[in-house]
Amino acid sequence: MRQSTLQRRGLLRAAGVSISLPFLASMKGTTSASTVQPSKQRMVCIGNMLGFYPGAFWPSGNQADGKSSLSQDGWEDRTDFQWGRTTECLEPLRDQLTMISGLDHGLKGGHFAIHAFLSGVRQIDAKSMPMANVTIDQYAAEFIAGQTRFPTLTIGSESGIHQGCQLSWTRSGTRVPPIPGPHELFEKLFIGNDAASREADLDRVRMQSSILDLVRDSANDLNRNLNRRDKDKLDEYMTSVRDVEKRIALRRNWIDVPKPKPPFDQPSDRNMVEDLPLLYDLIALALQTDATRIATLEIGGDFNPNDLGVSGGYHGLSHHGQRSENIEKLVTLETYQVEQFARFVDKIAQSTDENGSLLEQTTVLFGSGMGNANSHTNSNLPVILAWGGLRHGRHLAFDVRSKNRPPLTNLFVSMLQNFGLEADQFATSTGTLRGLA
Repeated sequence: MRQSTLQRRGLLRAAGVSISLPFLASMKGTTSASTVQPSKQRMVCIGNMLGFYPGAFWPSGNQADGKSSLSQDGWEDRTDFQWGRTTECLEPLRDQLTMISGLDHGLKGGHFAIHAFLSGVRQIDAKSMPMANVTIDQYAAEFIAGQTRFPTLTIGSESGIHQGCQLSWTRSGTRVPPIPGPHELFEKLFIGNDAASREADLDRVRMQSSILDLVRDSANDLNRNLNRRDKDKLDEYMTSVRDVEKRIALRRNWIDVPKPKPPFDQPSDRNMVEDLPLLYDLIALALQTDATRIATLEIGGDFNPNDLGVSGGYHGLSHHGQRSENIEKLVTLETYQVEQFARFVDKIAQSTDENGSLLEQTTVLFGSGMGNANSHTNSNLPVILAWGGLRHGRHLAFDVRSKNRPPLTNLFVSMLQNFGLEADQFATSTGTLRGLA
């Protein structure tokens, strides 16, 4: 049986496709060192569009025994901190999490800069950057292109403020349209196994490829009559077209590969409050079945307080004006979001594959591109990190007044290296993030 399994894997690998079986406890003792599959690093990034109320999110201070170490570089490694009111639900996971304060991208713009959370670069500034405003998830996906059915899963609502979900951006600076809810995400992961569905997918790929062929031919004809400036603009456009071509080619390779069987009936989209736990569950399933190794989730302005029994609008409550009643309502909303994040971390910690716990093979970033929505600031961004193998139970506190304070993109370089990339720079970074090891 083991020899047959190895032969099947060899055939799939030769065809340019790699499919991982789920971990089977009954077969644990039959796997020799030579057949153990290498660990598959995964990455999940969760962004909140409106940030968190700083007075309840950040730790309330160190305990009296003073277990902290002041670095000459302007940061502290605090091990005996007390969580804030919003984050105290993370206490049972203390040994699996690191909180990081004092970091940001050095940007201004309020709501119009939050889309730079995972890139470090605003879209309007991207033309001066060599990689535009590509986000860390899309950058990492290029490294493992073709190894999973979905290079990434981008999830978030298109409703709410400021044109909906803007968490993920490609190398060419194009926004990645999100999967809007659990109904659509479930369908993407589990529906479409029958022959008719596969043939329909193939027809779509053929049609899209034909359209792109026509676009390329028309662009070549047009290019002959353009001045230099217009040629540059057309080249930017064609870069986006080439990105689409690559995604279509990768999708074609997976059409004939069966999807996993649905674990439950297809859900309906309800509202972001009720859907959030299910979205996290589906992301965990996507990681466990190796449908993808990279996912992003944005919690947007359509997160309705009324669905938690709280009156008012989320956007309005985030601009609380220091009114205690509004702050308490906002803390209720934000606590729920952190609770669902904690539930997700615990879930993937309990989930396993042939290499052990999923959490041990996953980097999870939770935070926001908004530091304080009430004052429209993008500084001191809220960041919580789960990272298999990292020493946790810490609050890395960087001094926001220090001239030596690193940019948040330094953390992204560290995350990319942990993912397996030989990267020493990402966007505005100056190196890896000190203090993590």
